[in-house]
Amino acid sequence: MFIDSHCHINFPELAARMPEILGKMAENKVTHALCVSVDLPDFPQVLALAEQYPHIYASVGVHPDYEDTPEPSVEQLVRLADNPRIIAIGETGLDYYRLEGDLEWQRERFRTHIKASRITRKPLIIHTRSASEDTIRIMQEEGAGTDKGGVAGVMHCFTESLDVARAAMAMGFYISFSGIVTFKSAKELQAVAMEVPLEQMLIETDSPYLAPMPHRGKMNEPGFVAHVGEYIAKLKGVPVEQVAQQTSDNFFKLFNVLR
Repeated sequence: MFIDSHCHINFPELAARMPEILGKMAENKVTHALCVSVDLPDFPQVLALAEQYPHIYASVGVHPDYEDTPEPSVEQLVRLADNPRIIAIGETGLDYYRLEGDLEWQRERFRTHIKASRITRKPLIIHTRSASEDTIRIMQEEGAGTDKGGVAGVMHCFTESLDVARAAMAMGFYISFSGIVTFKSAKELQAVAMEVPLEQMLIETDSPYLAPMPHRGKMNEPGFVAHVGEYIAKLKGVPVEQVAQQTSDNFFKLFNVLR
């Protein structure tokens, strides 16, 4: 079995096809998925999916790319996370690739999420792009990770260097690979995936984006996470069943979810 540890099936292009989406998950032996929040106005849709379908879980958080959206407070995130269907805080983090100018608001938002994670004891889902140095620094300053008395988390849709992966893993974080790792041009990322132990790895789609080979260019969906798992198995030279089992075990352990 496979688990999609990060998707956005509440987005309109996927939500409109929900029966088909869930059917393809079952067809590809994808047993669970985590639908990740990106802003507070749309959070009710994320939670509704998790409450309707027992194999879908949800997070609460505000994406670092969303500048013109209500800013969350620690108290608000803690209150919204007080639901057994909410198993994580995020996605949160830093993204210096798409936005320019004074991004202190982004760093303060990240700190807010880390504080909420520490209070709720729910893992962080971290997005970082062109901002790895500040991301790791703020994680360390705010006590994210098991080494500082916080909780573990995941570096989602990982595209950074092996040094960044090692710094995150030292804090108890898992490294999650998306369909990007299957792209022919992703040689550096594939080299990182070779070095990340299966015991600290998750797989994801980040759907509706970044469909893996052989579906690149199409709309992504949770059922396609099987291709990510199959590619990782081929890359590491291990049975695909081993990758499926270990990454699923990691998901249940990280997010404290009963099977």
